[in-house]
Amino acid sequence: MTTKIAIQGIKGSFHHQVVKEYFSENVDIDECLSFEELIDSLIAGKSDQAVMAIENSIAGPIIPNYALIDKNNLHIIGEHYLNIQQNLMALKGQQIEDIKEVHSHPMALLQCMDFLKQYPNIKLIEDKDTAETARRIQEKQLTGIAAIASVTASEMYDLDIIASSIQTIKNNMTRFVIIKKQNSFLPESEINRASIKFELDHKRGSLAAVLNVMSDCKLNLTKIQSLPKIETPWKYSFFVDVTFEKYEDFAKAKALLNIMAEYFKVLGEYKNTKPLAQS
Repeated sequence: MTTKIAIQGIKGSFHHQVVKEYFSENVDIDECLSFEELIDSLIAGKSDQAVMAIENSIAGPIIPNYALIDKNNLHIIGEHYLNIQQNLMALKGQQIEDIKEVHSHPMALLQCMDFLKQYPNIKLIEDKDTAETARRIQEKQLTGIAAIASVTASEMYDLDIIASSIQTIKNNMTRFVIIKKQNSFLPESEINRASIKFELDHKRGSLAAVLNVMSDCKLNLTKIQSLPKIETPWKYSFFVDVTFEKYEDFAKAKALLNIMAEYFKVLGEYKNTKPLAQS
């Protein structure tokens, strides 16, 4: 039976590239225009799993996506890191000298600004999606226009890469999570990362006490982000990622945090796949 995976964007996007790298079996893709549509696809049963960007090494965590996972009671079952390589591509036979406009997502343009400044005669046009721009160039046979997108997009839409890896910061990693409606239970021996959410009483030392418990239980806190509770002024939800060597340490921390916090929830328990730092 073929697994259907929801992604934000279209085939050729970085989300699609993650699907190709993460899933070994044949999968079908459900292309979604937004993260909200991606969540709807999963909840409605149009897709079995979804790939969602959650954190970038430069821009930081995408907190609204954590909130979407939490609000819809979805489960993080895995993660994948992708080194974001931006490439300038156009119809076959064209050179950089032939390009009059570059179209791409605003973030992609910003990530490549040092390269683009070398060509002040080229007009920069913001677009909604990197892969969609590449597809449109091929479908409409647009000459003199280039896209900034992934290698996967150039292959899917038969475009020539006229300049590769043009992003200013070469080691630009994005972390994606794999989510499902139901939890996938791994053996405890394979689980060494978790995403959790908790809410605390607004009093001095409450957060420090929780952090001390995590430290005492040998948890390595890799990310903590607060999000205001709109319905309750001056109260915050904390989204936290931790890694650990032994699941029993995390189990102990869970039991304590469940007592200490006004609200405690596990968003996912899964395998840490963070790559080694690159030089």
